[in-house]
Amino acid sequence: MQKTTEQASLYEHLEGMSTRELLENINREDHKVPQVIAAILPQIEALADAVYERMRQGGRLFYIGSGTSGRMGILDASECPPTFGVPHGWVIGLISGGDGAIRKAVEFAEDSITQGWADLEAHKINEGDFVVGIAASGTTPYVIGAVKACRERGIATGCITCNEGSPLAAAVDYPVVAVVGPEFVTGSTRMKAGTAQKLILNMISTSVMVKLGRVKGNKMVDMKLANEKLIDRGARMVAEESGLGYDSALALLLKHGSVREALDSLI
Repeated sequence: MQKTTEQASLYEHLEGMSTRELLENINREDHKVPQVIAAILPQIEALADAVYERMRQGGRLFYIGSGTSGRMGILDASECPPTFGVPHGWVIGLISGGDGAIRKAVEFAEDSITQGWADLEAHKINEGDFVVGIAASGTTPYVIGAVKACRERGIATGCITCNEGSPLAAAVDYPVVAVVGPEFVTGSTRMKAGTAQKLILNMISTSVMVKLGRVKGNKMVDMKLANEKLIDRGARMVAEESGLGYDSALALLLKHGSVREALDSLI
């Protein structure tokens, strides 16, 4: 398979470029990413709707990947509890090599065809859950082995990859294929491919959480009040929605512990 993600950069002699030239050329490549995503919105819609149906019925969402892809999934999963007030076990990110690989690459961890399923099994995955494999190349054994094992057991699967005709896309129920082209630095998929993955993950988790009722209007009414900035934001949200003054809204928020509960107390 000819991997687009491994094709030579469209730019030569990077070391001879000025800082401005480097930045302009990277930015020129980055502009291509949202255009690619716009063309595959139906794929993302199908995946997001399938995830929503599982989660609506009490299932969990798993992201599984290696390297940059694994870190992107963990990032998205880790942001769901503070942003939407969901339990930490609702959206789970897994990376080959375990949590230590979030900060430091674990050599050859992605090459195991069986470890991905073992990592999912450790979370007692079941048929009510949904698994999204993330791999820019679409060929990572750790991810492919995991989604194949899921499908064999009736667990719904999707993927995010950046190569056409990949084994990963062929192995899942709901593939999302964002072909963003060669990277500015040849093969460095933390760049455009990573950006595409981040944007798609934002779309999936945000749309699913909105549909699950975790947003009211356009406000994060279930966000965790984890610091002074978020408490201030919450107080302003309560004041805006209720017509109360800031101090009264803040007192109400602190009493009830969430924007939603503070507003519901006024009904």
